[in-house]
Amino acid sequence: MKRYTHVKILLAAGLLCLTLGGCATPRETLYDALGGSAGIDQITRALIVQIGNAPDIRPFFEETDLERFQSKLNEQLCQVSGGPCDYTGDPMDKVHAGMDITEANFNRLVELLIDAMDETGIPHPIQNQLLARLAPLRAEML
Repeated sequence: MKRYTHVKILLAAGLLCLTLGGCATPRETLYDALGGSAGIDQITRALIVQIGNAPDIRPFFEETDLERFQSKLNEQLCQVSGGPCDYTGDPMDKVHAGMDITEANFNRLVELLIDAMDETGIPHPIQNQLLARLAPLRAEML
């Protein structure tokens, strides 16, 4: 009889672990929630389209090598979201020096990033996590 009691306890504990999202499994990172490398690539591609359709922001990117921009943005989003990447681009303050980016320009680009994430199906709580991690870069861009 004791043996069956132990089995019931183990089964109940296992069920509880599954119900709570797993006991021994690693927690999902923001990188994973964004869809990993493929998901981040979709976001950056959608953002580039958004930028191209935004007459108020597009001029900031007219001289930009868009392939390099996308590659470096992919690295940056991967790193900041806890993925297995290292950002190899230049520091944000150096990249944006002399561009005279205003608070309104910065906010508009954030809106475009949100639109890109909406377009690619990223849930709002996940978007908020990414935006919170990117927020410290604001001072380097303005």
